[in-house]
Amino acid sequence: MKGGIGNMMKQAQRMQEEMQKAQAELAEMEVTGQAGGGMVSVVMTGRHEVRRVTIDESVYDDREMVEDLVAAACNDAVQKLEQVTQERMSNVTEGMNLPAGMKMPF
Repeated sequence: MKGGIGNMMKQAQRMQEEMQKAQAELAEMEVTGQAGGGMVSVVMTGRHEVRRVTIDESVYDDREMVEDLVAAACNDAVQKLEQVTQERMSNVTEGMNLPAGMKMPF
């Protein structure tokens, strides 16, 4: 009995360390969201900080379109970031027998 609890505690500690490492890696990564076939691109960090916005000169004449494309590119970057985060965290929690649909707090 004592060995089982000890092993379980070691496993939990190892998982916590892996999750912290994964969170640090995700915070530092960058994703690029695009809209309008690449006319607008947004580079965003894992902390949801926008690093760069690139806008093709061909859309400068239409302010509303630029605004819409920037918003769409930001949304695309957020979706990509969520997907990468979900994939990375599922790798960390793989084999833990968590209940179906349980989400980790990230």
